Amino acid sequence: MQFSESWLRTMVDPNMTSDELAHMLTMSGLEVEEVEPVAPPFSNVVVAEVREIAKHPNADRLNVCQVDAGTGTILNIVCGAPNVRVGMKVVCALAGAILPPGEDGKPFEIKVGALRGVESQGMLCSAKELKLSDEQAGLMDLPSDAPIGQNFRDYYQLNDLKFTIKLTPNKADCLSVLGVAREVSALTGTPLKAPSYQVVASTINDVLPVTVSAPDLCGRFSGRIIRGLNAKAQTPDWMKQRLERSGQRPISALVDISNYVMLELGRPTHVFDLDKIHGGLNVRWGKKDESLKLLNGNTVAVDEWIGVIADDNQIESLAGIMGGDATAVSLDTQDIYLEAAFWYPNAIQGRARRFNFSTDAAHRFERGVDFATTVEHIERITALIVEICGQKDKTAVGPIDDHIVNLPKRDPVSVRTARAVKVIGVALTDAQIADIFTRLALPFTQKDGVFSVTPPSYRFDIEIEEDLIEEIARVYGFENIPALPPVAANAMRIRPENTRSLFTIRRQLADSDYQEVVNFSFVEQAWESDFAGNSNPIKLLNPIASQMSVMRSSMIGNLIANVRYNLNRKVSRIRLFEIGAVYLRNSIEQDGPLSVAGYDQPKRVAAIAYGPIVEEQWGMDSRNVDYFDVKADLEALFAPKALTFAKLEHPALHPGRSANILLDGKVVGFIGELHPRWQQKYDLPLAPVLFEVDASALQKLDIPFYKEISKFPAVTRDLALVVKNNVSMQDLMDVFVAEKQANPICNILQVVVLFDEYRGKGLESDEKSLAFRFTLQDTQLTLQDDLVDAAMSAFVAAAGIKHSAKLRA
Repeated sequence: MQFSESWLRTMVDPNMTSDELAHMLTMSGLEVEEVEPVAPPFSNVVVAEVREIAKHPNADRLNVCQVDAGTGTILNIVCGAPNVRVGMKVVCALAGAILPPGEDGKPFEIKVGALRGVESQGMLCSAKELKLSDEQAGLMDLPSDAPIGQNFRDYYQLNDLKFTIKLTPNKADCLSVLGVAREVSALTGTPLKAPSYQVVASTINDVLPVTVSAPDLCGRFSGRIIRGLNAKAQTPDWMKQRLERSGQRPISALVDISNYVMLELGRPTHVFDLDKIHGGLNVRWGKKDESLKLLNGNTVAVDEWIGVIADDNQIESLAGIMGGDATAVSLDTQDIYLEAAFWYPNAIQGRARRFNFSTDAAHRFERGVDFATTVEHIERITALIVEICGQKDKTAVGPIDDHIVNLPKRDPVSVRTARAVKVIGVALTDAQIADIFTRLALPFTQKDGVFSVTPPSYRFDIEIEEDLIEEIARVYGFENIPALPPVAANAMRIRPENTRSLFTIRRQLADSDYQEVVNFSFVEQAWESDFAGNSNPIKLLNPIASQMSVMRSSMIGNLIANVRYNLNRKVSRIRLFEIGAVYLRNSIEQDGPLSVAGYDQPKRVAAIAYGPIVEEQWGMDSRNVDYFDVKADLEALFAPKALTFAKLEHPALHPGRSANILLDGKVVGFIGELHPRWQQKYDLPLAPVLFEVDASALQKLDIPFYKEISKFPAVTRDLALVVKNNVSMQDLMDVFVAEKQANPICNILQVVVLFDEYRGKGLESDEKSLAFRFTLQDTQLTLQDDLVDAAMSAFVAAAGIKHSAKLRA
């Protein structure tokens, strides 16, 4: 929202400087984004009149002008402008004037000098030379009543400032100079002087037939016919000036008046060329396969989601957005139909963006425009049209045809003084709150510390108690609210020795060459189906984007998207991790300080590796990361706790290269290679390896305890066992651990690892050989062969009993 300070001060003129006004608006929630002068600095420039013109004796394109600049003498000025004429009121820079910098960036000083042998005692200026416009259309042609000799900055109000306000979406009532003036009046107590006008009496009975067929689109439609206008009339300079300083380009009188009233009162209106309307108008929803050529030259397709104004033959306007080219006014227009309507915000929202453009009208209507003043605003624009474009004995004005169809209900909103005091943190009284509501022109009733406020027709942002508390805080002044630190019991707590922080886990993963990512918890519904097999995800009521419509129950989708993002940017080696929440349905979950009934929100730690195991180097051969590389990183993350792994069928993972992660016999996560189906679908040249585990399992630590270190040498023995193909390595490892715990002879086992797997010659087709290396050691004595042999025999026997294992010959 942009406007000039001088325009605002015609409605409310508080006793404060421009800087103070800007600061006050910002602190009340109307952020003043920029304050800039309407013109660059220049001096010694006055209003003058051209008295005589003669051709320059030495230049065909130059004239020698006799100019009265109010100095008491006639100035001799050489001028090359094509539009100079006798009697013209012009802008004259006197000798010694300093004009805005030119292309060289240096200020331009006017001096008395000779041009082609003729002395010139000043310069007649164009708007471009004064940096008031980019158009080079000759000298500025001032009105005939411009006072000769007056400082041009004062005459043209060039000491004015342009305010640019960055409004939040809820403050639609401030999308006009009147709206901002209402705020300034409420904040300062300065009386508000709303624009006044004379009601134009009807002189004809002509009425255009209008039907409102969509009450959910249009709640009120007002209009009137005006005949016998002069559309070629010039827009007054004062109106052009205000439009330009509000960011609007003057076009023609009828269009300029409509834009002016929109900026002044916040009321977008539309002017139809009456002669181009076929029959009457019908306000309705669009139909499939309809189209409309707009004022901007674009032709758009319309359907049932778009509101339109149509006549008996075709669509003439997009409701609340933009008019159509077919009924646009031109300089030949004589008869018009003037329309002002109330469009429901939810019927306008998103429509303009669908066509990839935005308009001032749509920007206002989708936030809410006053529905109670359509008639008054038509009277205001009628008065301006008749004043500027009216023709004596020709202009005729019809009655206002007002269709009230479906106006919004204004239900009272209650606010409790005690609640406002608690939220704002200031001991406000009922009298103070009543004064604030009075200054804001909010009608209210009061009883027992409760105010019941009925929102005005121009306020669409007051719906709940918190909205009124915000209004109280704004007018009271955010600067007047004391900044007090919270007072609470503060005690240093000893960090539990058996728990580590998520920050420590982050640091360990970073030390393992993984980089952290932070993703949205909102994901695509397809990800939940593909990567989690979740056909009933938790859906968002109001997603920020269609591809972020559900809450994630797994972090795989986010990490795959991160990998694709990096691959598209030519990054070939990717190692990422994320620590965050997932969201699961749980009917037994109750509401709590950190919980929501019906849902679990556990923290997870997930990581993914893609591409080469290390950056390309001379020290080792290049190879791609595999399951066992990531498994080693995971085991290092859980160390000193030992993990076990069990076969897993997971919708996101390769069926033969994935596993459940078990800690103390409990599943805490999964690890595996991405399923080839998803690798192909998501266009990944290689299969990434990933894991996801419960953060709580990673945070738990065993309390350190003393264990004697043996000073005796260790013994290693290799053992190759032949088992059936369906027996996993983990099954045999579990047998060895169980035997160690149950058999005292086997207590000397320290470590056992798998170092070989063999299938082929010498074995049956359904058999395989698994070779293990045992490390045996005692803390009290040096191991003898008989003790070692007895332990190894016990391990072999236990494996034979449990899984029919036999020694490989």
